[in-house]
Amino acid sequence: MAPSGPLPTIQAGGLEIGYDSHGSGPPLVMLHGATSTGREDFAAQIPWLSKAFRLYLPDARGHGSTAWDGAAGFSYEQLVEDALAFVDALGLPTFHLLGFSMGGMTALQFASRYPDRLRTLIVVGITTQREPRTSVVRRLMNPERIDRDDPAWGALLGRRHDPVQGEGAWRRLLPAIAADVAVQPLLGPRELRRIELPALVAVGDHDPFVPVDHAWGLMRQLPDARLFVAPGCGHEVMVRRPALFNEACAGFYRSTEAIARGRSGAQRGGSGATFEGDHR
Repeated sequence: MAPSGPLPTIQAGGLEIGYDSHGSGPPLVMLHGATSTGREDFAAQIPWLSKAFRLYLPDARGHGSTAWDGAAGFSYEQLVEDALAFVDALGLPTFHLLGFSMGGMTALQFASRYPDRLRTLIVVGITTQREPRTSVVRRLMNPERIDRDDPAWGALLGRRHDPVQGEGAWRRLLPAIAADVAVQPLLGPRELRRIELPALVAVGDHDPFVPVDHAWGLMRQLPDARLFVAPGCGHEVMVRRPALFNEACAGFYRSTEAIARGRSGAQRGGSGATFEGDHR
């Protein structure tokens, strides 16, 4: 079960960013997907990752506890700069980074611009190609469709975001996200080759946003990447196949510990990613 209760906040880049934090050890920043929050997307990872890492799970602007009106604009450029401001405000010179979907694109963009800040990178459910992601996002994030066909999700969005964002704010946020996905600059081979650090690309084999061959292509363009394909799984790999995903992450962190320690800088200590016990 995800932790409950209000989140602490930190002033970063002109925002009051709400974030969860758990555990002790080397820092791991976890970026959630569109319309969600960190504590919900990563509920199945928080208990065991917090045994090896100090986790930081910020809410993206317009989501959960980070107030922002989607009518004022929404872009991945903002999300990348928000992430940079967040880690700078926390005083994290280097850290591990994990992102899902929208958070995965933010993580990729961040890694291409600031690779020296990262010890390792995990991205889940993301493609650097325009389709089918744009078409799926445009269809799913239509408030009129949600009201007509999926009122339960609309009610969940209200419970998730209304307390801080204001009643019905998600109706402005979702179209703004979809509009940005349709026009955001795409990362190409030149940008991806800058990400010279250990990386794991994860995808479900039935992900409507990300065909497996797209994930494979992304992995092939990263200098030091691995691919994990979750069988019988859609977009939310961490939620739908938590035991498999957790084990894949544990193996990745174990196998890259020495590199991560070197990337952390000797003066900042080792990566310290030690996993024991059940990963479910």
